Amino acid sequence: METVVKTAVKTAVKTAVKTAVKTSVKTAVKTTMTTRYALFVAAAVVAVLGMQAGSAHALTMTECSAKYKEAKTAGSLNGMKWNDFRKSQCDLGPTKRSRAKSAPAGTAVASNAVFPSAVDAKYSKEKPGRARRKTCLDQYKANKAGDANGGLKWLQKGGGYYSQCVKKLKGTA
Repeated sequence: METVVKTAVKTAVKTAVKTAVKTSVKTAVKTTMTTRYALFVAAAVVAVLGMQAGSAHALTMTECSAKYKEAKTAGSLNGMKWNDFRKSQCDLGPTKRSRAKSAPAGTAVASNAVFPSAVDAKYSKEKPGRARRKTCLDQYKANKAGDANGGLKWLQKGGGYYSQCVKKLKGTA
């Protein structure tokens, strides 16, 4: 009878220990999940507030239109059209605005760059576009030795040596 009691006690102890462990594990998991959820919610709130703070500088279209009309009546547009005004004054945050103002507007024209006056005769059998490109490239390489490209690169944003040379050869500039 003692063995039956011992076995029953062992079984009861094992069951109690298993239940206690399961309960503590469930509590730990609930605590961990609650902490994770709270951190996630806090991060989401911070992200939303950060986005709102960044867009506080942007104007609505109505406000931008009113600002444009004021500038137009004051004569301070300096020839700026609506789209240019809107992009520089309304759509961009303060950091982008300062970069947009300092960026060169339009095509960079080099006053001291040397361009060919006509397509080279040795390229007369080529297609017109290829003949212009090769003529411009020959002149660009010759200018490079004498530093006569006016600070232009062959290709660059806003119009490099190639695009300006082709315009001159076509007679559009």
